[in-house]
Amino acid sequence: MTQVASGNDYLDTLLEGRKVLPEAGGAWLRALRRRAVERANALSVPSTRDEEWRFTDLSPLYKMAISPSVQPVQPGSVEQSQVAAFAIPEAHTQLVFVDGRYSHALSHQSPREGLNVCNLADAKGSAQTTAESFLAKLASTHSDVFAAVNTAFLHDCAVVHLTPEHALSEPIHLLFIATSKDSANYPRVLVVAETGAQGTIVEEYVALAQGSYLTDAVSEFFVAENASISHVRLQRENQSAFHIGATAVKVLRGGRYAAWAIALGARISRHNLSILQAGEATEFSVDGLSVIGGRQLADMHSTIDHAHAHGRSRQMHKTVVGGGAHAVFNGKILVRAGAQQTDSGQQSRNLLISDRGHVDTKPQLEIFADDVKCAHGATVGQIEADELFYLKSRGLSDAVARNLLTYAFAAQVIERVPVPSLVKKLEEILLAQTQTRETA
Repeated sequence: MTQVASGNDYLDTLLEGRKVLPEAGGAWLRALRRRAVERANALSVPSTRDEEWRFTDLSPLYKMAISPSVQPVQPGSVEQSQVAAFAIPEAHTQLVFVDGRYSHALSHQSPREGLNVCNLADAKGSAQTTAESFLAKLASTHSDVFAAVNTAFLHDCAVVHLTPEHALSEPIHLLFIATSKDSANYPRVLVVAETGAQGTIVEEYVALAQGSYLTDAVSEFFVAENASISHVRLQRENQSAFHIGATAVKVLRGGRYAAWAIALGARISRHNLSILQAGEATEFSVDGLSVIGGRQLADMHSTIDHAHAHGRSRQMHKTVVGGGAHAVFNGKILVRAGAQQTDSGQQSRNLLISDRGHVDTKPQLEIFADDVKCAHGATVGQIEADELFYLKSRGLSDAVARNLLTYAFAAQVIERVPVPSLVKKLEEILLAQTQTRETA
C-alpha cells in the first residue's frame, strides 16, 4: 500500500486522517496516485509570497484541523428531497456526489445515443478506456499542490464521454454536495467530446453543511476537432467554506469551448481556468461572475493559450463586491509565435457597492505574433450617479434603485447561460443577494 507522507506541516495535517492512499482501480490508477503523492511531497502550499497568490491569503485554511472524506456515502445521509431542491429540469442525466463520493441512489440517468456517463469506479469498456487515456493528462500536478492532493485521493470521478458527431440537446448535471464540516472533499470531473460532438455540462457545488470545510476540485475537458462544449460552473458553497478549483481545457482544430464561471459562496474561493488551443480555427468564450459580501474573498485566475493560427477568444469577468469583501481577477492571454490571425478580447468589470470592498484586477496580454487583433481592459467603480439619479427621479427609493442597477450589472453574465431553468434560478439568487448585501 502507498504510504502518505509529506514534509509540509499543513499537508501532513490534511492527510492525517488517511494513512494510506486508496488502492481501488487498476494499476494505471494506483500509479497515478503514487506520482501525485511524490509531487505533493515536493511542493509547498502557496502563500502571499508567491506571485500568483499574493492577493489571496490562505492562512485561515491552513489553521483548520480537517481530514479527507474517504468513506462511501452512507444511506440516508442526504435525502432525495434535498437533492431535488438543486434539480435542473432540462437535465435527464444527473450524477450526484456527496462529500466527493459518488451516490448511485441519488443519481439518475436516461440512456442517450452517443453519450457515456458514469462514475470512474463503474467505468467499463469504452468509458474505462477513455478514463485511462485522458484522466490527469491536463490538470497540472507538477506545480499545483491542490491538484496533486486531489489526484492522490482520486477514487470517484464523473466521466462524461460524447462519441463522434453526436449532439446532446439536454444538459448533463454534475452535482457536488458538501455535508460535513472540518472535512476535505476531492471532486473530480473528466469530459471528453469526440470529433463533431456537442454538449452542455453543468458543474455545481452546493452545501448542506454548516461550518468550515474544504472543497478541492479538479476538472478536465478535452474538445476534439469541430466539437463544441458549453460548460457552466456554479460555486455556491456555504459562507464558511473554502473552495479551491482547477479547470483545464484542451481544444483541437475547429473546436469550441464556452464557459460560465459563477462564484457566489465560500469564505475564500479560488478558480484556476487554463485553456489550451491545440489546433487552428478554435473559438473560446469565457464569462465570469463573482457576487460577494461580508468578509468573502473570490479569486479568478485564467490563462488562454493561443498556440495556433486563426483562434478567437472573448472573455468578460464581472464582480459585485459589498461589505468588506475582496475580489481578485488575473486573466492572461498568451499569443504564441506563429499564432497569426488571432482575435482576442478581454474585459474585467468590477462594481463596488460598499466603501470597504476591495478589488485587485490584472488583465494581461503576452503577444509573440505580429498579425493579431488583441485588446483588454479593466474598470473598477461604484454605481454611476447619473444612473442612480435617473431611477430616483422616476419614483424609486435610493435602496431600490441601487439594487436594480446592481442586479442589471450582474445579470448581463447570467442571461447568457444556455440553460433556461438555471438562468431563472440564478436570477432569483442574484435578486436576493443584491437585496441583502451590505451597502455601507
